[in-house]
Amino acid sequence: MSEGYAYLLVFGLALSVSLALIPLADWLGKRIGAVAKAGGRRSSEADHKRLSRLGGIALFGGFISAVIAAQFLPVPRLDSYEIIRLTGLILGSLIIFVGGLLDDLIELKALPQFLFQFAAAAIAILFQIFIQYFNNPFTGAQTDPFPYIVTVVLSLFWLVGMMNTMNWLDGMDGLAAGVTFIAGTMLFVNSAFRVEPAQTSVSLLHLALMGASLGFLLFNFHPARIIMGGGAPFLGYALGTLSIIGGAKMATILLVVGLPLVDAVWQVVSRIRDGRSPFSGDRGHLHFRLLDIGFTQRQIVVAYYLFCAFFGVLTLVTASQLFKFIALAMMFLLVALGFVILTRLNRSHPASSDK
Repeated sequence: MSEGYAYLLVFGLALSVSLALIPLADWLGKRIGAVAKAGGRRSSEADHKRLSRLGGIALFGGFISAVIAAQFLPVPRLDSYEIIRLTGLILGSLIIFVGGLLDDLIELKALPQFLFQFAAAAIAILFQIFIQYFNNPFTGAQTDPFPYIVTVVLSLFWLVGMMNTMNWLDGMDGLAAGVTFIAGTMLFVNSAFRVEPAQTSVSLLHLALMGASLGFLLFNFHPARIIMGGGAPFLGYALGTLSIIGGAKMATILLVVGLPLVDAVWQVVSRIRDGRSPFSGDRGHLHFRLLDIGFTQRQIVVAYYLFCAFFGVLTLVTASQLFKFIALAMMFLLVALGFVILTRLNRSHPASSDK
């Protein structure tokens, strides 16, 4: 089988299953009352429409079905630990999906949500999905392998951070799913066409995520007909693990999701500085700040897409680690400057709680 046919099959399967599960997720959510509800911290258009919160079923189902199917395709497999890492990817995905589903049904507190995230990250590490080294941006050479304890701490921080980043990003129709699709695309292009030899089997995993997120996005772009609810941490877990599997691609993911990642860090620091829990809700996230000064949901979401895609493409046009480091630093500075400006513009708007 040619690589092109394998790519089409996996992407098509993930997209088809995701689309097929949307009606089920919509019906089931409304049937059992797992719907968005306006009031208190929730006041978006989707909350007033009482949309089903079980969109994560379509995301998870599309991704996992395509990942499993990809293992039966006769494509080159270069990683001797691939089946071990694949097992960790599936088990960890299942754990974080179940945690998200429970949150959709009974609205878990912050601690139980964190425990599910920690458990999923621990599973990944136990199954050889961890960060062992970095590429030195100034020399281009790999660092020596880290001591195991450093590897574990870095990997936990990365994976839990990605899960929370995507969870907090999911505050507007189409935002988290669209950014995930863009990130998956950058990972796919890198592993399928830029590295030598091509990591074909790993590329199929990226296509599975792309297909699942696109299928969901077709029903989630504003005005949404369904929301992902607890599916957002699953997307973060998938991005975090796939950026490690097949060779660390953290630079790619950092440049694509750097905007929401800086947003997440900014909010954590701000909440701690104000004496609040870092997991407490507020309206300080960048997309809410932009909404409060008059931008529409579509304008904000498309701006996120363009910003993330632009910096993601930078990882594809050069192999220079120093160039990527400079691009990353510039992006962080731009986002930080944007926060300073928006903070001043938003001073007249009272803070309210949110996700």
